[in-house]
Amino acid sequence: MTNTLYDALIAPHAENDQIFLALDNGTCWTYRQFVQRAAQLAHVLRKAGVNAGDRLVVQGPKTAEAIALYGAALQTGAIYLPLNTAYTQSEVRYFVDDATPTLVVCDPGHLDAMTDICPCQILTLADDDTGSLSIAANDQPATFDAVDRGPDDLAALLYTSGTTGRSKGAMMSHRNLLSNAVSLTDLWQITDQDRLIHALPIFHTHGLFVALNTSLLAGAKVRFMAGFDTDKIVDELPQSTLMMGVPTFYTRLLGYPRLTHALAAKMRLFISGSAPLLAETHTAFEQRTGHRILERYGMTETNMITSNPFDGERIAGTVGFALPDVEVAITVDGEPAGPGQVGMIEVRGDNVFQGYWNMPEKTAKELRDTGFFITGDLGVQTEDGRISIVGRQKDLIISGGYNIYPKEIEDVINDIAGVLESAVFGLPDPDFGETVVAAIVLTDQSLSNDAIANMVEPQLARFKHPRRYIVMDALPRNTMGKVQKNILRTEYGT
Repeated sequence: MTNTLYDALIAPHAENDQIFLALDNGTCWTYRQFVQRAAQLAHVLRKAGVNAGDRLVVQGPKTAEAIALYGAALQTGAIYLPLNTAYTQSEVRYFVDDATPTLVVCDPGHLDAMTDICPCQILTLADDDTGSLSIAANDQPATFDAVDRGPDDLAALLYTSGTTGRSKGAMMSHRNLLSNAVSLTDLWQITDQDRLIHALPIFHTHGLFVALNTSLLAGAKVRFMAGFDTDKIVDELPQSTLMMGVPTFYTRLLGYPRLTHALAAKMRLFISGSAPLLAETHTAFEQRTGHRILERYGMTETNMITSNPFDGERIAGTVGFALPDVEVAITVDGEPAGPGQVGMIEVRGDNVFQGYWNMPEKTAKELRDTGFFITGDLGVQTEDGRISIVGRQKDLIISGGYNIYPKEIEDVINDIAGVLESAVFGLPDPDFGETVVAAIVLTDQSLSNDAIANMVEPQLARFKHPRRYIVMDALPRNTMGKVQKNILRTEYGT
């Protein structure tokens, strides 16, 4: 029997006694223990009626047991559906109704609420392994015959954030996930000698598939943290070689006096993604640690698309080059754009998802017959292939007939001394269609809006000037650090 992902990521570790997961409480799981626990959990799933192609919804704590559950889902052929732990009962109801799972696994504290909305069987997963799922697994066999699953069979269903409408379930195949893991492991030179600091959530592509699939493929050790804790990460840097994070991780670390060249001397790579990294963060982090952060670009529907080089220049404000097995095209009205011309980013490759769950019309609209996926992101490409993201198409501002790309304005504002960061967005305007508004976070509270406007004006054409500046304590972000401009538009649209 062949099971594409299980055979590549998990089965090879059946007799591997090297450490896989080092936990917050000081205990460790070896790879052998992980494989055995995944098998025990697979037996529980089978007894609960979970078969190949069934959906398994998981909304629970970040634990080693949760990672073993992912492995168990692969063995049984189930389609793994992790949910953000911050989702409300109403939001979870939508996902359950849409995905029609055979089994839901949740935190014991949410059991009553989940029972109200789930017609299927429910098991619990606690952060101390006392949930009903774990208890049921304890007396199960430590081996399980993985079911037959090929490259095109679905392995996971990941729902997008739904900021522009109802959330869409991106169908990810075994081939989609494995191709990306292979490419990234090779590109970033991840080996069994690496020790990864893992402080990301595991309900998202970044923390689950980018970080853990590459670690499994390489046989790397993972310092598995329940969440981001600056003290713990700083303590782990001298023993580690690799870290994957979102920009917020790096800005918080920069605020920590203990972060130095010496502390990060053993580290070989810091990776950032899920949201744009400011150029000043690049510079400040390099000055403090001697390391230039490697920024990459991906999305739920495609896994990773591009990466700055491991060996080569990592340029702030760019997301590097297309991965070796990925094609990227910049288009304007479906036609190829020239070097330096802003256009739609389209992507084709084994990493691109199979379509949206229960949404054939949406799938047909965003997946071309040629196999290219229309990302919704706007970007530019240099002659040598390096890509920079300009912004989302939905964030494009059209004022007085002119196209205005928010990132161009944000880059100017962010360069002003006393400005920490900014988010530029459009609001309805009766004369121009839309007007430009900038939300800003200051480090110098004496900096006035007029002073900022005076510094912006000489650097941008007049139609690009923000007509309003809004000072905020912090920009609204989702759990992966992305600025939620839809919230800004809704809050200030009146």
